Amino acid sequence: MLRSLYVKDLAIVDEVEVAVGAGLSVVTGETGAGKSLLVDALVLLSGGRADAGVVRHGCERAELSAEFDISANPGLLDWLRDEELDDGQGCQLRRVIRSEGSSRAWINGRPVTLGQMKVLGAQLIEIHGQHEHQALLERARQLALLDAYADHHQQLQDLRTMVGEWKSIHERIAAISSHEDPNERIEWLNHQLAELDSIALAPEDLARLEETHRRLANSGQLMTACSHLAELLDADSEFSLSQLLTRAVGESRRLAGLDPATQATAELLESASIHVSESIDALRRYQDALALDPERLAEIESQLGRLHDLARKHRRPVGELEAHAQQLRGELEALANAGGELERLGRERNALLARYAESCARLGESRRRAGAELSASVNALLGELGMAGGQFSVALESTNNTEPDSQGGERCEFLVSANPGQPLRPLRKVASGGELSRIGLAIEVAALGMDEVGTMVFDEVDAGIGGAVAEVVGQKLRRLGSRRQVLCVTHLPQVAAQGHAHLMVSKLASEGGTRTQIEHLSGDARRDELARMLGGIKISPETLAHAEQMLRSATRS
Repeated sequence: MLRSLYVKDLAIVDEVEVAVGAGLSVVTGETGAGKSLLVDALVLLSGGRADAGVVRHGCERAELSAEFDISANPGLLDWLRDEELDDGQGCQLRRVIRSEGSSRAWINGRPVTLGQMKVLGAQLIEIHGQHEHQALLERARQLALLDAYADHHQQLQDLRTMVGEWKSIHERIAAISSHEDPNERIEWLNHQLAELDSIALAPEDLARLEETHRRLANSGQLMTACSHLAELLDADSEFSLSQLLTRAVGESRRLAGLDPATQATAELLESASIHVSESIDALRRYQDALALDPERLAEIESQLGRLHDLARKHRRPVGELEAHAQQLRGELEALANAGGELERLGRERNALLARYAESCARLGESRRRAGAELSASVNALLGELGMAGGQFSVALESTNNTEPDSQGGERCEFLVSANPGQPLRPLRKVASGGELSRIGLAIEVAALGMDEVGTMVFDEVDAGIGGAVAEVVGQKLRRLGSRRQVLCVTHLPQVAAQGHAHLMVSKLASEGGTRTQIEHLSGDARRDELARMLGGIKISPETLAHAEQMLRSATRS
């Protein structure tokens, strides 16, 4: 969900920052004030094309940034992690467009390509109303929306699992079948295993060998250190720790005899004396076992040298030699039983393909039912949105893939006819921006915003409509806003009144030029803006009352 948008030196905008909340936020203002510049900024932050003309006159560059909360979208978090662009639960997009036409982009402060920004932007924002930026025109998004509408998450996850298993089996079959002369490979593997088995050690054995080597290599220093420590702990000197503690224990016992309140001190000192005595015994045992053994040291160094030589030969760490031997042993067993292994893998593959075909058939049937239901819901909404006679249909076609596909066995295309008598055509070929925006609204409302895109933007949704239809459009947008964050640029008060929040864009002229400002409206200021939209320049008491009534009606809907 979009949290904030910052725009500097874009077209007639000098510098604005706007916070956006959940629900439906409407954007209004006089014609030419720059209402659609917010949409343009989001398009550019989604990887849209830019040229030098978007930079404010007299400025070197335009700067855009947006903050998103993506905590509710684990798929986006996974994508950012895969691209090494993650930064907690948030996401920041930034783009700079220079006056000569070049641009740079960042995601969470890291430089990215426009391609990466476009991929991420398509998952963050869905813009309705302009062909070149309408995500719902993409067939992949249409299929994703249909699957979300029908709640196919688990079926698709099962398909992805089966496709992964199929790829694994396919690779194993290819690996076994790739050896023209398995006997030659078997001979090579036997030679490698003989060498590895004679030298390689299990991780725990290697750790013990390295520990013994460190002890023998440092035996001289260890002996010296033990002698110094023994002298500090238990020398004949009256200043050794054991002698001092013995005296301290005696003094503390006498003190406790005079005042029982010091008994705890005496007990602690006695405990310390016992621990020191035990440490002296342990140190003596260690010293007795410690000995210089140059022959054993040389033997271990030779063994470690052979291990490191073998590790370099096989291009892997010493600690992984044993695991590497196990891998080679597995390959040797597979080759020795290549015929039987291929037969077993073939049976596994055939069983998997049968399960995949059954799952695809069930998914395809469910998609057809969901497509019919979605079509009926959208068609009912089109009439309410001022497109009486318009038709919508979900067309499914088989992919005829010869290999398993994680998306199933079909793709879908949204078909529409905006006017009675016109044939159904792909949604991406609908010409009118207003019609396209309203069709997109009908689809999203019918699906209740069930796709994962958190922010939907509607521009030109109210083009060519008014009256009761405009009020219905506003109600549908408000309903959609109950499930998703929605931004709507509008010039109709019937739509504006339905917003959970209201942003007003205005254009100010000064000696330095023209600039745009954005305000959050509430209370009387919002009522006055609706009255302006209703009544023009001269605002009557009746117009204000009408605006007040529209706002009250919207909060009750």
